[in-house]
Amino acid sequence: MPKSKPSQPQPEPKGQQPEALATFAKAAKSGEGKKPKTVGQTATDDTKPLPADPKKEEAVATNLLNKAAKGKKPDPAAATRDLPDRTRTAKPKG
Repeated sequence: MPKSKPSQPQPEPKGQQPEALATFAKAAKSGEGKKPKTVGQTATDDTKPLPADPKKEEAVATNLLNKAAKGKKPDPAAATRDLPDRTRTAKPKG
């Protein structure tokens, strides 16, 4: 398996929007069925965007879409295995 380059350090979340999955997680954990008031329009350390390589994500998406367009059944689990877990509560891969 090829080693990926270390990702560039992410800038502080100043002015960034919270990542969608983090917002959904906060809403689910609140038990109120809606976004808690503590999650605003600006990202915090808990909701800032997770680092990812856009070129790697684009390559995986292109591959999956191309297979599906050609009538093949793509396996998203295998295709996304090398991408970072976006749920923030990653389970060990194994």
